[in-house]
Amino acid sequence: MKPVTWVGSAKRDLLACSTAVTRAAGRELERVQRGADPIDWKPMPTIGRGVREIRVHSEGEVRVFYVATFPEGVYVLHVFQKKTRQTARGDVALGQQRYRTMMRERRIR
Repeated sequence: MKPVTWVGSAKRDLLACSTAVTRAAGRELERVQRGADPIDWKPMPTIGRGVREIRVHSEGEVRVFYVATFPEGVYVLHVFQKKTRQTARGDVALGQQRYRTMMRERRIR
């Protein structure tokens, strides 16, 4: 099972959600750690290569941007509440910035 690496405030943001959301997202991330796809996801190439979005439909809409294409682990980039049909520009920008940060730090190791 691949370990999870949290980028920026992603873990804190997930833990700030309700218990139902935290559990649902946790189950989906565990599937990813084991090499399976989440139940409800979509690719997010605008964020970065290999980035996917887990869609949690519990007490509103919560999204989790992650990358699982690297052998060393699963990187969780951003967790946020989605309030409109289209992903907010700020959430896309933050996901992109954290993707760049993650890629830089991977090269340093």
